[in-house]
Amino acid sequence: MAAKITEIKDALSKSLRDKTKPWTFALDILETRTGIDRLYLFIMGIAIVTLWLIFGFAAQLVCNGIGFLYPAYVSIHAIESHNKEDDTKWLTYWVIFAMFSIVEFFADIIVGWFPLYWLTKCFVLVWLMIPTELNGSLMIYKNFVRPQFLKHHNVIDEAFDKASKLINKKE
Repeated sequence: MAAKITEIKDALSKSLRDKTKPWTFALDILETRTGIDRLYLFIMGIAIVTLWLIFGFAAQLVCNGIGFLYPAYVSIHAIESHNKEDDTKWLTYWVIFAMFSIVEFFADIIVGWFPLYWLTKCFVLVWLMIPTELNGSLMIYKNFVRPQFLKHHNVIDEAFDKASKLINKKE
């Protein structure tokens, strides 16, 4: 167990020092000014965000900002890169994000009844974007969305074709 914790700590520390990541610059400055190791700064930041999502004002804004800002930033990088794999990963994230947003719109009453809703949603959004084999968006897409899409896409395509023909006929 201790070896696994050390392995996770080392991987996280390495990621926090990766110059290709957008957070490295901010952590460089914070680490220099405070004298606190960036791993502990990161853990303190997680603790503050967690407490904010539980007790703070504008928890919805903070949660949706986390679920949108970093993925939007890396999606732009993916668009600009020549690597197709990162495009697919982030397109998959946005498909799942959109699906959850639609479900959340119709299940809005849950927010008032579930006191840790924004914290839970934030954890789910982070799980959807983590860069590991346990990436939630890829798992949900592969196990649920893709099979349903393959099963029903012909019917949906036909409906879009009919609608397109009706619209073009009226013009």
